[in-house]
Amino acid sequence: MNKPEGKYAWTVTVGTKGQIVIPKEARELFDIKPGDNLILLGDIKHGIAIPPKETFSQYFAHIFGGKK
Repeated sequence: MNKPEGKYAWTVTVGTKGQIVIPKEARELFDIKPGDNLILLGDIKHGIAIPPKETFSQYFAHIFGGKK
């Protein structure tokens, strides 16, 4: 089965403290470094998403009604 270009999937395990480890390949692909702040979005019907960190201000403005 061929995967669509630019689409990825990984599995993670939730630890006893509710923490997950972002796989190394994903951290490298999305340039996630220790100490970075990420936004975690949740939707009852669609699940959880972690959008790219450079879009944080756009999501924050959209959700809370501020300016970009």
